[in-house]
Amino acid sequence: MPLTLPASAVVRVSRGDFDPARFAEVERMTRDTGAYLKPAIGSLPGLIGYFAGASRSGSMVHVSLWESDERARQMANLKEMIVDARGDAEKVGVSFIPIVNYPIAWSL
Repeated sequence: MPLTLPASAVVRVSRGDFDPARFAEVERMTRDTGAYLKPAIGSLPGLIGYFAGASRSGSMVHVSLWESDERARQMANLKEMIVDARGDAEKVGVSFIPIVNYPIAWSL
């Protein structure tokens, strides 16, 4: 059954790169940061879904689905994300590219 989304829904993509030799550290960090990120992010209004993972190829991603761009932009002020998780990621060698919010053209 197709997912019914508000016309204003956006996908937020945060991506980082790291040395593939550090995959085990990055994967552990990704799982560990979930302990404090999940409750903090889950309390934000407008969240539809959130996914995080790391690849052995040397990249990690956080992808979230929001009711609107305004709701997605709450992440830019979330201390647990912009200070705590970013610091933990940088400690294991992750460097980030700019975060982008994408308006949804279609869904399945």
